[in-house]
Amino acid sequence: MTVHRKTRDPMTRQLSRRAVLALGSTAVLTGCGFQPVYMPTATGQPGPAQRELAAIDVNLIPDRPGQLLRQALQDRFAGTGDATAHHYDLAVTFWITGRALGMQSDATITRVRLIGRATWTLLAQDLAHTNITNGSALATDAENVFDAQYFAADLENESIQKYLATAIADQITLQLAAYFRKRAAAAS
Repeated sequence: MTVHRKTRDPMTRQLSRRAVLALGSTAVLTGCGFQPVYMPTATGQPGPAQRELAAIDVNLIPDRPGQLLRQALQDRFAGTGDATAHHYDLAVTFWITGRALGMQSDATITRVRLIGRATWTLLAQDLAHTNITNGSALATDAENVFDAQYFAADLENESIQKYLATAIADQITLQLAAYFRKRAAAAS
């Protein structure tokens, strides 16, 4: 008589381990008072961070990289899509610098590190434009410099600028959400 054992797929075993670890870590974090920054209220409405982010108007940021950053910030602050009255202005200064990483013997640059930096200030839309909070963000990327067509090089540069703007927008959004969440916790 032959006994057949059901063998489990190693991938299924790995997924179940991950699920157990995720549940365990969630239980531990919940026990210590951790709550997600974007956690909705008990009624299912947007939480304090989402409501406050939706009330931010992003000032114009010059140049193409600035336009990309402003658009990324507006996308993150849009919230639920409801027409929320703006109570804050976000002033951002954004610039990208380059630094040569690779050079050939004839001093031709072959690789460039691009560093995106931003400083931001959140201002109240009152008569005094009260400074509420401020911060900074940094992101890096690199590109190879080829003897390519101008159009291809321009597309690659635009792609890197978009990546840097997205990374900076993520950091600014998280910093502001953490500030609003902390302020709401202190008020209650």
